[in-house]
Amino acid sequence: MNLLIAVPFVVPLLGAAVALLLRRAPRAQRVSSAVTLAVVVAGAVLLLKATASGAVVATQAGGWAAPLGISLVVDPLAALLLLVSSVVLLLVLLYAVGQDISGLSRAMPQVFHPIYLVLTAGVCLSFIAGDLFNLFVGFEIMLTASYALITQALTRERVRASMIYTVVGLTSSILFLTGISLVYALTGTVNLADAADKLGAAPAGLRMVLALLFLVVFGIKAAVVPMHFWLPDSYPVAITRISAIFAALLTKVAVYAIIRTQTLLFGRDDVSVVMLWIAIATMVVGILGALVQDDINRIMSFVLVSHIGFMIFGLALNTVAGIAGVLIYLVHHIVVQATLFLVNGLVRQYVGHTSLRSIRGLTAVSPVLALFFFLPALSLAGLPPMSGFIAKVALFQAGAQAGGWLVWTALGAGVLTSLLTLMAIFRVWIRAFWGTPLPDMLEARAELRRGPDVAGRRIMAVTTGAMVGVGLTVTVAAGPLAELAFTAAADLLDGGAYIEAVMEEGPS
Repeated sequence: MNLLIAVPFVVPLLGAAVALLLRRAPRAQRVSSAVTLAVVVAGAVLLLKATASGAVVATQAGGWAAPLGISLVVDPLAALLLLVSSVVLLLVLLYAVGQDISGLSRAMPQVFHPIYLVLTAGVCLSFIAGDLFNLFVGFEIMLTASYALITQALTRERVRASMIYTVVGLTSSILFLTGISLVYALTGTVNLADAADKLGAAPAGLRMVLALLFLVVFGIKAAVVPMHFWLPDSYPVAITRISAIFAALLTKVAVYAIIRTQTLLFGRDDVSVVMLWIAIATMVVGILGALVQDDINRIMSFVLVSHIGFMIFGLALNTVAGIAGVLIYLVHHIVVQATLFLVNGLVRQYVGHTSLRSIRGLTAVSPVLALFFFLPALSLAGLPPMSGFIAKVALFQAGAQAGGWLVWTALGAGVLTSLLTLMAIFRVWIRAFWGTPLPDMLEARAELRRGPDVAGRRIMAVTTGAMVGVGLTVTVAAGPLAELAFTAAADLLDGGAYIEAVMEEGPS
């Protein structure tokens, strides 16, 4: 089990080195990358199986016991996110392979594959890091890879977006390092389990300042209002495969970090009022931004910002039911956002863009494409019986149980945001998928059917369909998912099992 914990981080790094060596053999490089991510998925399945009952597994790399060693820890929360993230990473990679085979992307596959696997390693390390410094390293690996990925197929717009993205990322990283330094100065450790124990003796005022500082650090990365401005300007302009994985995972890794630090390190400090106001602002401002956009990718980006607010709301409740609702929402949102951005990539095949001003009749052009959009869109809007509905019900029930005027205000904002999300989604549906198709779109369909690159397009369609299937699976498996989420939430709020597993685990 000790070696298995390192698999999600080490295997993608080794896979990146192999992909780099195979840069002159595209077919072998694609197979190597896919096998690498399949191994990560298999490792995540075994880790989830080992922790599903609430167990926490830990290992100390480097031959030093905690708190001096490098702690790698997997609990039910980390295992669940490792599995969902690795499945999405694998399917997006296969979609990218389809794009490369069909010649639809100007990205350089020989560069894309190694960097994509490095990004995978960063995402996984963030989930399994047992100390603040390696959490920082995980974020930096992930962000460094994302800086390179967002500039694939350079345009003026992408250069501008990458500059904004880089500056914001560096700013939050500097604040993150500042927070780590302050925790070390206060406790003499950066190990999460050790610091959780020692922070109890620190003055309450200092703990509150640190809790707010880490909330700002990860709030920037999660794009909560008012620190969200960078996301709608950067994600929509990246190429489809990059937009999909950024929208699905990067902000969710930041939400994970907020959950981990606010429950384990600062569980004694009540920042729920601040988080509730942030949740309200994020939900409302994000969805109002979506309603005034005319580009599908920008609409989805603003909706992404808005729905981060739902997760902050659940965390602010600081109850088992609230955090369980957040975990269900995380899983649902990772899958749905990735699916919708992949669908948007398929839309580009017919019109070359995603602007609502000159798209109509996509249902007549491709009924399958319409179905691929419709199902995850229903889930995003929170309509029954989709996973989005289940996640929102879980959050709203938790809010109703918690009570209080501010919580009820946040619940009202959540209901309003759900209705406005439905409006935004149906606006896209009516303008892009309804009506008589444009003549250019019919010509594009005929061209696609007789083109020499059909195989690549089929791979893109099949992987998008597989993502839709994963979303439906989340809906069907809502019962077991909710059970696991409640187990993980109880572990998070207690913290005892996590601390015990790390501090009692000897060096590997």
